[in-house]
Amino acid sequence: MQNDPEIIFSPFCGTFEKDDRTVEVNIFRVEPNTTWHLEVINEMNTSTVWDDPFVSDADAYAEFMATVEEEGMGAFEDVPRVIH
Repeated sequence: MQNDPEIIFSPFCGTFEKDDRTVEVNIFRVEPNTTWHLEVINEMNTSTVWDDPFVSDADAYAEFMATVEEEGMGAFEDVPRVIH
């Protein structure tokens, strides 16, 4: 029987608030992989996931912040999305 893979969470994970909206930012990798994944969950529990992995957790967080700056918190409306 195989053990479940270990999920490593980034220190960049956490709650982010702006413009009276709150989202949960999850940045993680699954061992033994070295690439990181980005997921943002809004107040309605709708998940936005980036399809392509990131080389580092810092790159993933930078992409999240760039999305907030370019599109605003409306980017995480209650519409499921996959970002490539």
